[in-house]
Amino acid sequence: MVIDNIEIRLCRNRGEGWAESEMRVGGRTNVDFLVITMRTDAGMEASSFGFAARGAEMSGYIAQAALKDFFLGRDPLAREKHWCEFRMHDRWLNHVPIYSYGPFDICLWDIAGKMAGLPLYRLLGEYRDKVPVYGSSLVLSTVTEYVRQAVEIKDQRWHAYKVHPPGRVDLDLEIYRACREAVGPDFPLMADPVAAYNHEQALRVGRELERLKYHWFEEPLFDVDFGGLRRLAASLDIPVCGTEVLAGNNYSIAECLATGVVDMVRADVSWKGGVTAVMKTAHLAESFGAQCEIHTSVYHAMDIVNLHCACAVSNCEFFELLYPMSHFDFGMKTPLHIDADGYAHPPRTAGIGVDFDWDYIDNCTVKRL
Repeated sequence: MVIDNIEIRLCRNRGEGWAESEMRVGGRTNVDFLVITMRTDAGMEASSFGFAARGAEMSGYIAQAALKDFFLGRDPLAREKHWCEFRMHDRWLNHVPIYSYGPFDICLWDIAGKMAGLPLYRLLGEYRDKVPVYGSSLVLSTVTEYVRQAVEIKDQRWHAYKVHPPGRVDLDLEIYRACREAVGPDFPLMADPVAAYNHEQALRVGRELERLKYHWFEEPLFDVDFGGLRRLAASLDIPVCGTEVLAGNNYSIAECLATGVVDMVRADVSWKGGVTAVMKTAHLAESFGAQCEIHTSVYHAMDIVNLHCACAVSNCEFFELLYPMSHFDFGMKTPLHIDADGYAHPPRTAGIGVDFDWDYIDNCTVKRL
């Protein structure tokens, strides 16, 4: 069996996007996306959403130039071979963005799951069949909005709330304190300023987060600031979480764990190269006694794949969803299953189990490659 056809759809989302204020910097985005469909000569077919950054055209043409020809004619079950060979293929002047490989790898795993007649999390090796959900804010305008959202998350029985603050230390501290006061001393809160601080600011904020009993302190500095992060992690008791956008996947994360750059690591099926990379990273972290908290892939059609991975590892505490969910739940007929107690359940059908809304996708498609 070989892959004999790959279609790349460039899709412009017609629904609600992120407002400029919700992005903090960089302007508005309509949350464009790709849809990769892989077919084999044995009649197997698999599809995956793909991240499209600021525009589907750029991401789609990169996928076509660097990945489509690479996978055509290959055995879809030889995932590890493709992972290793693409690493060298990419080194020879392809240099694709970190989100390029993921959807192709997801398609390979979907084919494998369908052939085995197993949902992905069982194919990977089931650890559990549900994961506690936490809500992850966008960047909001006022302290009051964060407080309202934190209380709303708690009231609907989700298990934690993460603040993405505006990135101004005094205002951020006010938000962190107000959220803690609003939800009480025991509800888990996390802080993710998205590399907004310098070392001195991060140390000041981290000390206050410790006093407020926040659960972790995520990406206070840029992921590549190894020296600054290492000093910060050594100075603070609150776990410092990072590696979300660090290139090099599990290879670079190994160095971060071995040398104390961070206490907890991040991986997801979009920005870390698919299911293969997430599982490598989670098992690597487990060997160091560290958490691998799986990061949202933005689109729910990819978050479902994250959920399968989270169900197959023991060292991921939560399932992250950006909030409000209405921005990101497009392109599927069947939404994510979150029960009344705030647990997300993976699909039980074979493969990744995403029920794609092809009418919606057709309406969004601007070009096929």
